[in-house]
Amino acid sequence: MSRFWSRVVRDLTPYVPGEQPKIANLIKLNTNENPYPPSPKALAAIQAELDGDAARLRLYPDPNADLLKAAVARRYAVTPAQVFVGNGSDEVLAHVFMALLKHEQPILFPDISYSFYPVYCGLYGVEYATVPLADDFAIDPDGYCGRPNGGIIFPNPNAPTGRLLPLDAVERIIAANPDSVVVVDEAYVDFGGKSAIALVDRHDNLLVVHTLSKSRSLAGLRVGYAVGHPELIEALERVKNSFNSYPLDRLAIAGAVAAIDDQAYFDQTCAAVVATRDALTADLAGLGFEVLPSAANFIFARHPAHDAGELAKALRERNIIVRHFRQPRIDQFLRITVGTDAECQALTDALRAILNPAA
Repeated sequence: MSRFWSRVVRDLTPYVPGEQPKIANLIKLNTNENPYPPSPKALAAIQAELDGDAARLRLYPDPNADLLKAAVARRYAVTPAQVFVGNGSDEVLAHVFMALLKHEQPILFPDISYSFYPVYCGLYGVEYATVPLADDFAIDPDGYCGRPNGGIIFPNPNAPTGRLLPLDAVERIIAANPDSVVVVDEAYVDFGGKSAIALVDRHDNLLVVHTLSKSRSLAGLRVGYAVGHPELIEALERVKNSFNSYPLDRLAIAGAVAAIDDQAYFDQTCAAVVATRDALTADLAGLGFEVLPSAANFIFARHPAHDAGELAKALRERNIIVRHFRQPRIDQFLRITVGTDAECQALTDALRAILNPAA
């Protein structure tokens, strides 16, 4: 700890991202990346941006990313004034905490959820209280109704559990909190849920956050966006333009627009991930695992007779990595990203050998 650190830095407990090890022949099922490549149209658009006029990279990109906002607006039948874009959904969320969730009352989010939320609270000085998940690890809407708060945020599907809150239950939370912003973080919704973006025209307190890292296979490009009432978007723009007025580069804008417009490829790859997820769920159940219902591109599973940490260690020795959270209530679960069919088969083969070494 340096004497030059500010008090804010001294008190921070930073977010720890999923491990990115450099191991040969690794089967990497720990960070929820899409196993399929991005849309060929997105790759072509990035290359065209490079080939068209090399001098363009010496110029700043469009600070408003108007082409990308228009693409998102087309996709969801909203107006560009209802769209905000940033460097991945994490940057969008960071601006959300500063612009819309920093109030007198504490904000609410699930006790088991995306672990970046308390980090943002520490960074921006936002008070918070957690709402326990139900015994089956589902989000309990009743915990967010009739309780004073400075805002509400939750992922849907939730992370790391993968459980989906139905859209009518999401709207119930929104309607019960008309004087608070309700942020629905939909990083994984394309793998089995209905987006709350359909509700933004009915509720001026709703903001929905998406990323292109998961269902659009663009984790390396860092593009995220939010959709909500224009006044909510204006608040985010004010923070963004006080922090970084050129958040998205030319290549990111070009690739993101093409990826959003390529609906056929999006549908194809999402369907492939869902099919593999369902097959993996069945295979793990056959090995004795309890697998929570998932609407994401990962599953959350535990084995009643085997410690999760030991299973993760044994898989790692076979060059397969999954995510293990050492957190109360979920320390016996493994979060397993849905990979290709071959990767998931290798995982189940490895688990079969670990569980039944004498077979």
